[in-house]
Amino acid sequence: MAHDNNGLGDKLKGAVNKAKGEVKDQAGNATDNAKMQAEGKADKLKGDVQNHIGHAKDHR
Repeated sequence: MAHDNNGLGDKLKGAVNKAKGEVKDQAGNATDNAKMQAEGKADKLKGDVQNHIGHAKDHR
């Protein structure tokens, strides 16, 4: 059975979420919107987790 077990997909999703989170975080900071900043920080954390999952899949 051929499975795509490399972590590229997870790393790409992680990079997108980190970038999206950074934009939200900065926009929230610029507009003094604490909720948007919190969402941005959560997206960046989600991206970090996805990136780590991708790296773990690469090393199996």
